[in-house]
Amino acid sequence: MINIVLFGKPGAGKGTQAEFLKEKYNLTHLSTGDIFRFNIKNETALGQLAKTYMDAGDLVPDSVTIQMLESEVDKNPHSAGFLFDGFPRTNAQAQALDSFLASKNQQITATIALEANDEILVQRLLERGKTSGRPDDQDEDKIRNRYQEYNEKTAPLMAYYAQQGKFHAVDGIGQIEDITQRLSAVIDGL
Repeated sequence: MINIVLFGKPGAGKGTQAEFLKEKYNLTHLSTGDIFRFNIKNETALGQLAKTYMDAGDLVPDSVTIQMLESEVDKNPHSAGFLFDGFPRTNAQAQALDSFLASKNQQITATIALEANDEILVQRLLERGKTSGRPDDQDEDKIRNRYQEYNEKTAPLMAYYAQQGKFHAVDGIGQIEDITQRLSAVIDGL
């Protein structure tokens, strides 16, 4: 079983790349954004709670995120592996994920960060916001707040996974196919 954590700032291309990787490696794609949107659309209690944080451009608290993610893993007991997209975002979430996977005799195989310049990403999100309908992609201040949250809370994950020998960085700028090849080279080398 292969379990990959794909992370990067909003707009770095995680969702786009996850589509290719899940097909190529037969992974179950767990996007916290998609899971949140599903729960919000269906007005679950966790979804309603998550929405209040997302609308403000803040990260959803660990307890809410972890409950949603564990539920999704449990729904896929025969998966060949998981591609975690947007989770974990904090050291506490990483530790919770490690503990949860260990309870299922699994572990994270590798983490891969898509790296990109903030100014390029802001423009990507503003463009996406024109068609996505997502309010958090249409307001530059909210976008920059998300990046500040990422820098403060998520960037430390690099050190967490580097200590385990599981951290890999990939340039997230360029043609989609080129980025996919960079990611595949990392995964194939595991």
